[in-house]
Amino acid sequence: MKYLNEFRDGDLAQRLSAEIRAAVTRPWAIMEVCGGQTHSILRHGIDQLLPAEVELIHGPGCPVCVTPVSLIDKALAIAATPGVIFCSFGDMLRVPGTREDLFAVKARGADVRVVYSPLDSVRLAKENPDRQVVFFAIGFETTAPANAMAVHQAKRLGLINFSLLVSHVLVPPAIEAILSSPTNRVQAILAAGHVCSVMGYHQYPPLAERYRVPIVVTGFEPLDLLDGIRRAVLQLEAGTHIVENAYPRAVAFAGNRPAQAMLAEVFETCDREWRGIGTIPASGWRLKDEYRRFDAEDRFAGPDFRSVESPHCHSGEVLRGTLKPNQCPAFGTACTPRTPLGATMVSSEGACAAYFHYGRLIDLGTERATCPT
Repeated sequence: MKYLNEFRDGDLAQRLSAEIRAAVTRPWAIMEVCGGQTHSILRHGIDQLLPAEVELIHGPGCPVCVTPVSLIDKALAIAATPGVIFCSFGDMLRVPGTREDLFAVKARGADVRVVYSPLDSVRLAKENPDRQVVFFAIGFETTAPANAMAVHQAKRLGLINFSLLVSHVLVPPAIEAILSSPTNRVQAILAAGHVCSVMGYHQYPPLAERYRVPIVVTGFEPLDLLDGIRRAVLQLEAGTHIVENAYPRAVAFAGNRPAQAMLAEVFETCDREWRGIGTIPASGWRLKDEYRRFDAEDRFAGPDFRSVESPHCHSGEVLRGTLKPNQCPAFGTACTPRTPLGATMVSSEGACAAYFHYGRLIDLGTERATCPT
């Protein structure tokens, strides 16, 4: 805890909160992009330290949550294919598709395995040459280098039984889609520090200038987030709109060049569908032609039905920041972590899961749900 406690100092948190209160003269809406930041905000009660004038809008920064139902259904179809070992990180197993989730497919006898690294999947392919091994490669720029390394390694080893089901999405195009929306209320952005640790933040100054919004790169500990909010509020009050790096211990302007080189070798940009948002141009990655033979979408047939979301799930509005989780009629009743209607209640970074686990269950005095014990 030595290197965490210094970023969880209660006295410093109160001082930062006091600085924010002293600076605010009018209402401001600030979006934290990353779902990990949302969970930290709610877990540590940062939202309750802020003055009423500062509203935090929860962004679409959870890769599990923004993976579209159509791709979940493809994953389910591939996992159910005889002779396939389907590998995934654990948080994808309970994400509902149109009809079921990966746990249900596994319960019927499919070989679905939780792995801790995409390289575990490469090892499985090497050990099981008579089986097709598929890794569900989801994530933002943070997880993409390891997935790129996995397929690079598979090519180097000459594996013909390994493939990726790719669902990589990119943060800057999503921010632009939000800021350019006619219904946008976001006036400042807290950028995700782990994404910027890989990619840097050289892509953000044009966005800040074009949409005249402050962007502050920040981390995930309480003092990181409070300092990011403080910097954003000071800019908003001063009428400035520059990019600030409040996470210099992990983030440099140019980012991680070796990781970027691996990404450039394996992936190319493409249009990508986002759950609840729709298709955003040039907002994703797909395998380049040199690696296309490792593309699971090309290797396997998809489902034979039309993918649809639950009509009772409002996760799309939550992901767009137009609805707080506890404002959804199904929240805490029909939709809970045990009976999720959508990915935002399943994922460890989902906003609905954060509201449920950390007790933000009552909206404006209504009593349709109570805080879990």
